[in-house]
Amino acid sequence: MKFSIIVVSLNEGKELKKTVDSVLNQTYRDFEVIVKDGGSTDGSPAYLINEKQVKLIISKDKSLYDAMNQAVEKATGDYVFFLNCGDYLMDKNVLAKTAKFIAGHSADLYYGDLYRRKLKSVDVAPDRITDFVCYRNVPCHQVCFYSRKLFSNRGYKLRYKVRADYEHFLWCIYEAKAVCAHLPFTVSDYEGDGISESEANRKIAAMESREITKKYLGFKRHIFKLIMLLTLQPLRKRMADSPRMSGTYHKIKSILYSSPFHKEDGKGNNK
Repeated sequence: MKFSIIVVSLNEGKELKKTVDSVLNQTYRDFEVIVKDGGSTDGSPAYLINEKQVKLIISKDKSLYDAMNQAVEKATGDYVFFLNCGDYLMDKNVLAKTAKFIAGHSADLYYGDLYRRKLKSVDVAPDRITDFVCYRNVPCHQVCFYSRKLFSNRGYKLRYKVRADYEHFLWCIYEAKAVCAHLPFTVSDYEGDGISESEANRKIAAMESREITKKYLGFKRHIFKLIMLLTLQPLRKRMADSPRMSGTYHKIKSILYSSPFHKEDGKGNNK
């Protein structure tokens, strides 16, 4: 089983090396690292030239998602994984644990939990990908291992400037009918401040999310929006994003996710 770990960079300085090293230090060795650099002028990609397990691609791109698409085209692994500069694999055994889990399951998309470095808390993913999860908050790409076939005929849609990864995840669920499975461990150490989290992009993200949920969820999105309002979602988000309360909030969420209501049905069903 081979993994293709994709890292996109542009003048990332020391963070590029730290991110790539978190992959090169893995105990499981059947992987390739594809670094797609947009033409850095800070010399950061130079040390990668002699790394045998690293494919360094230096070329211009139109956007983050265009760079990711270019990298996927060079991938030869069975599973594709995207790791942003500044984010790291959680420990040296992540790929080994993932390979062992995949060997005992039959799914197209595997996703794990996320450690939020700034908040010092673990964001536990749900055991099942339901319609409500698809509306509320899907696992970010830093914890998702995609079967390469999910990118063989369709990459990220470049019309979406901020939420192309969200749109592609929903496409995998609703169009490609991907079977999902939850990895029961923390996959990535997430730096935060992703492209959709910046103040400048929040309006764009909201607009794109409305379009995407309308396309894939139809009328259900109105019901889910009402549910979130009735369950005080704005307050819960503030708790989740608070350095003081985030740990407690995610521990409670973890307990709820481990309840029988949230467990898989044993057949790998998503809904």
